[in-house]
Amino acid sequence: MSWLPTLKTNTPEEGYELAIKLSRMAVKLTQPDDEARARMRPDYANSADSLTSVSHVVATNFQTVAQANDFWR
Repeated sequence: MSWLPTLKTNTPEEGYELAIKLSRMAVKLTQPDDEARARMRPDYANSADSLTSVSHVVATNFQTVAQANDFWR
């Protein structure tokens, strides 16, 4: 089974959780080495610019999920 069978969710909150998952999977697929990600985590976890960038990526993914769900109308 695919890790992403659908963009459809029942609620905006579930949609936001899916947006976070999409964002996390993009990082995991881009850098598949768990140890490398663990080594880098302190660098971006303590960087305001990195955290702001993450928020932007999640917001973009949430917009995509919201559109796929007809904005839950």
